[in-house]
Amino acid sequence: MKMRSDILFLLCAIPAILVSLSFHEMAHAYTSYRLGDPTAKRLGRLTLNPLKHLDPVGTLMLMVSMYSGFGFGWAKPVPIDPTYYKNYKKGTIMVSLAGPLSNLLLAFAFSFPMVMIAAQDVQPYSAPSRVLYDSRIVRYLIGAYSMDLSFRSVVFIICGIFYIINIGLAIFNLIPIPPLDGSKILTGILPARTYFTIMSYERYIGLLFLLLMIANPGILSTVTYPLRRAVELLFGLVGSVIVRIVDWTYT
Repeated sequence: MKMRSDILFLLCAIPAILVSLSFHEMAHAYTSYRLGDPTAKRLGRLTLNPLKHLDPVGTLMLMVSMYSGFGFGWAKPVPIDPTYYKNYKKGTIMVSLAGPLSNLLLAFAFSFPMVMIAAQDVQPYSAPSRVLYDSRIVRYLIGAYSMDLSFRSVVFIICGIFYIINIGLAIFNLIPIPPLDGSKILTGILPARTYFTIMSYERYIGLLFLLLMIANPGILSTVTYPLRRAVELLFGLVGSVIVRIVDWTYT
């Protein structure tokens, strides 16, 4: 039974990973293009085609780390040329934020069918629907629904995996450590000299960060937990209201 659950999880996780990483990178490419930079489009990165974006190691890390409860990984960075932007700093920040924000948008969208399915099962226990946005609850329910291969259960599992992966990707990429998106956002905060001094050590900082995650995977979940919970609480507050309105409209 456990093996069947793991196989179903993997089968659902693969398309979720491909779509989520591609959506993230295309958001970078599209935002940069809208700001006047044709680089990403010229190199074929303005697309949802996963083959144009995926990094083999980053994709593998995301698949493996999903089992640790967080889900971190990366794709090939989208090449941009900030000299095309009217405002170098503002443009760079907008392009950097586009990826994480696109993942939060995906997570929020997939949360609706996920919550509406689960709410029907937890309603008899008087559990408020907003608790269903907690990733810990979602992971538990994915395991429970994996025992059943009904259409309803598969929809919940797919939506739950999309939800967990995209919140994880958004928060992971906001960490201000090169080469993650959060480090690019520092361009609008730090003095140029300080920023470029830090970025001159980008390769070493990134390598040390990767080794730390491999040596102690749980540290990432611990460090990012407050921000993750803040996002989930916000989703729960807004989403539960929308779900209640939809229920009221169709009943």
